[in-house]
Amino acid sequence: MLERAEPQMSDLMWFVVAAVVKSAVAIGALLTAFAYMTLIERRVIARFQSRIGPNRTGPLGLLQPLADGMKMAFKEQLTPARARRIIFLMAPNLSVFVALAAFAVVPLGGPATWGTSPIARAWAPFVADVNVGVLYILSISSLAVYGIVLGGWSSGNSYSLLGALRSAAQMVSYEVSIGLSFAGVLMFAGTLSMVGIVTQQVQHGLWFILVQPLGFFLYGVAATAEVNRAPFDLPEAEQELVAGYLTEFSGLRWSLYQMAEYINMITVSSVAATLFFGGWTMGSLSGIPGLPFVWYALKVAVFLFVFIWLRATLPRIRYDQLMQLGWQVLLPLSVLNLLVTAAVIAFGWPWWVSGVFGAVVLVIGTVVLLQRRRAAQPATTKTTIAGVPLPDSVRLMHVESTAAGGDLVEEPSKASATTSAVTS
Repeated sequence: MLERAEPQMSDLMWFVVAAVVKSAVAIGALLTAFAYMTLIERRVIARFQSRIGPNRTGPLGLLQPLADGMKMAFKEQLTPARARRIIFLMAPNLSVFVALAAFAVVPLGGPATWGTSPIARAWAPFVADVNVGVLYILSISSLAVYGIVLGGWSSGNSYSLLGALRSAAQMVSYEVSIGLSFAGVLMFAGTLSMVGIVTQQVQHGLWFILVQPLGFFLYGVAATAEVNRAPFDLPEAEQELVAGYLTEFSGLRWSLYQMAEYINMITVSSVAATLFFGGWTMGSLSGIPGLPFVWYALKVAVFLFVFIWLRATLPRIRYDQLMQLGWQVLLPLSVLNLLVTAAVIAFGWPWWVSGVFGAVVLVIGTVVLLQRRRAAQPATTKTTIAGVPLPDSVRLMHVESTAAGGDLVEEPSKASATTSAVTS
């Protein structure tokens, strides 16, 4: 009597099931990372400002993200009377969808992390390894502007529309520099696959940050502007536009935009770690056996800390300075880096030629910036008391004795004296 054979899942079915499960895990991990990035940012900025930060909700304040989520869930969802209702409701969800989709090709490990069998490869720690991974990231990230523009336009508010238009111009201006900063890495790697780029760094025995220091710097600046983080957060400048494109959003809809911003921060940090710092590796292609994503997480955490550091340190620049930096500084340097890298590849020069060139350009740029800042600062004479210099914000007062008593008289500064002389 013949026995019926047990049905077995094909390799394609394993691949589909693994892709669905890995997508769900990645989405859950990104949402959790977003929640705790808000807490970490508040604690780190509080440390910068000599404050304590949130530490009352749960042990060490670890339940603060849960409290914030519950607060946002119970806040009133306001819809302006002049809003285009359907687009107004869809725009925040579109921003989150684009932010999550861009992470699909980011590898946390190699294809053979769990083994070389087809089933083990199907469960490799990345959602997809497409041969045009870098091009996929550029194309998906360019769609992020639609969520912001549609949200600002559909609000029926002039401030929201101005913030949306700022965001559109800003993203278009800096996406060009991002694409050109990737070109040098792609030339040395010879592939557009994210996994392939990490493999090439291991085979070459060096991270591409050493080959493309100028490209990494250009990507870092452009990516910061791309995700609308300080000092490039012009689309939501509260001093000028109330809250920009976020003016009419409240509750969970507002939280969705914040979620998209933080997920985009994680994505651009992951791309930087993958393209320039070897991704999940640290000297070998396997990374830490069984835990390939440890090195990846450490590298991404460093970049996320830099995002927070910049927000706590630098003031928001003017909009004309933003456009000038993108078109007159980053774009020419990106083209120059591309030409030099192409020459190194075409003539077979050693890799360090490109690295030295990038380092020299960065040093020259730093010197020029410091000289311009020093020349722009007016020469001031420090006021001292008993040999101790006082801050420029301190204004001295002196008392003039009269028959009726002493009156406080403000000592005129050089600027006010000059103004009086000109007026007279």
